Amino acid sequence: MNSSKYQLKMVGLNKVITVCDDSHLLDSMSKGGIEIAPNGCHGGGCGVCKIKILKGEVKTLCMSKKYITEDEKNDGYSLACRAFPLTDIEFEFIGKPICKVNKKKKYGFV
Repeated sequence: MNSSKYQLKMVGLNKVITVCDDSHLLDSMSKGGIEIAPNGCHGGGCGVCKIKILKGEVKTLCMSKKYITEDEKNDGYSLACRAFPLTDIEFEFIGKPICKVNKKKKYGFV
C-alpha cells in the first residue's frame, strides 16, 4: 500500500519537508531535520510536542486532556506524536524545547 505524501512547514523556520501520512508529525520532523520538538513519551501523555495547526488537516490519535483540551483540539492544537497529516500542513511549535545544557558538567550534579 502506498502512502500519501504532504509538505510540512513550521512557522519561523525556512524549511519545508515532505512527510508521509503513515508517520506521525513528530517522527517526520525528526527524520526531516526539524529537531525543535523533544522526544517524550510518543503516546500523547507528556505534552512536550504540542503544536498548533495553522493550515491543513491532521488525523489524531488519543491525547491526554491534561495537555490538549477539547477546546484546544477544536482550535487546531495537537500533539505532534499523535497527529498524522491528511493535507499539507503549516504549524507552530508550542511545547517547550529541550534544554541542551549538561547540568552535571556545569553544576556538578544532576
